[in-house]
Amino acid sequence: MAQQRTPFDSIEGTLEYIGLLRETIQTTQSDMQKEFVRAKSERAERRLEALHLVTYKLEQLSRHIDTSQRLLKDLRTLRRLLLGER
Repeated sequence: MAQQRTPFDSIEGTLEYIGLLRETIQTTQSDMQKEFVRAKSERAERRLEALHLVTYKLEQLSRHIDTSQRLLKDLRTLRRLLLGER
């Protein structure tokens, strides 16, 4: 049985995937800011509380993705050093 290729077959593929996640998080954060403004104008307190929590969780996720991206870049550099590619 042939193995299926995944975005995680290489460090480069994983970096590309992480980059896409990062873009999606940034887009979602922008969308949440718009929702926040709308909820504020509607004086929807419960919605505002929920949006604050969503914003906080997106910030956490963004930091984790940034950290993962840095770690992957470090691993790529180390692999290149070990294999004499650099």
